[in-house]
Amino acid sequence: MIQRIQTVYLVIVILVMAALYVWFPIINDAEGAVVISNSEPLVFGMIFGSIVLAIVSILSFKKRQLQFVINRLNIILNFVLLGVFVYRSLTLSGETLVSEKGIGVLLPIISIVFLVLANKAIKRDEDLVKSVDRLR
Repeated sequence: MIQRIQTVYLVIVILVMAALYVWFPIINDAEGAVVISNSEPLVFGMIFGSIVLAIVSILSFKKRQLQFVINRLNIILNFVLLGVFVYRSLTLSGETLVSEKGIGVLLPIISIVFLVLANKAIKRDEDLVKSVDRLR
């Protein structure tokens, strides 16, 4: 069933990561020119990968174990993304016109929290199915 609570959690993950994709800072220097770092395609790829994994997890609602594993992979991907954001914020030299330090670092954490909640709901469903199978 697609109308379970973990689907709501995963849709929230998709929205948070889409907001991060839209919000992802474009750094301007003092003259107003856009500064592009070498890690941006990697960051955009990880954000897009997280969105894709959440969509695949929603669509694999009949296979709870696979859904659980996909969510764990998504959690790992979000931790890596968080690490990249923390590394970039710690290695900024000086202050740019648009500061990168802000809510962008918190969005992967919010995503991780909702992925953990989705995994708990999936585990609860799996336990319920196993308990019903025991009664047969």
